[in-house]
Amino acid sequence: MAKETKKQEELVNVEEVVNKSEAFLTKNKNTIVGGIVAVVVVIAAVFCYNNYVKAPRELKASEALFQAEQYFRNGNFEQALNGDSLGAVGFVTVAEEYSGTEAGNLANAYAGMALAQLKKYEEALKYLNDFSGDDAMVAPAALGTMGNCYAQLGQNDKAASVLMKAASMSDSHSLSPIYLLQAGQIYEELGQNDKAVEAYKQIKNKYFNSMQAYDIDKYIERASMK
Repeated sequence: MAKETKKQEELVNVEEVVNKSEAFLTKNKNTIVGGIVAVVVVIAAVFCYNNYVKAPRELKASEALFQAEQYFRNGNFEQALNGDSLGAVGFVTVAEEYSGTEAGNLANAYAGMALAQLKKYEEALKYLNDFSGDDAMVAPAALGTMGNCYAQLGQNDKAASVLMKAASMSDSHSLSPIYLLQAGQIYEELGQNDKAVEAYKQIKNKYFNSMQAYDIDKYIERASMK
């Protein structure tokens, strides 16, 4: 008898919970439905943006960047920057019109490097500072160009620091020894000979197969004797 009573009480409790839930759903139906609709709308909007806005925009930006890159590789830096009369746009336009895309970001790096080649160092730094990336190719080259721009503008402390960072980021036998040698020479000009020796020794010990390593001992000796 006690078991039956307990069972009936449990059924009553369950029924009460169900009734309360139904009442809650009925009372807040509009709010709940509105919330679900809002979530669906957000998901749909993100999907549409990624597939119908972002993806096509990235494609257009990449196509425009590709044309400018051809001029850059051939040493035609003015056309690489500003485009040509045939409809090809340059890095400046890609960076401005496609900001927020990967290609637009890369255009900043390329524009900075092209401007540096044209000896427009301050303008180059503006674009290089707008670039953000950590890949193994473009990022170290952009940093190395920044370092050289600072050196050309007489900002040697900043130049040496950035060149050392570029060498570390690159960590390659092709670029790192170049940046280390440049940094070492700047450190010597600054009278910071211990830092110069450190940079040269990195070439000797870590990048011993590079061209810069062949006569690095004379640099080490010179900086050590100052």
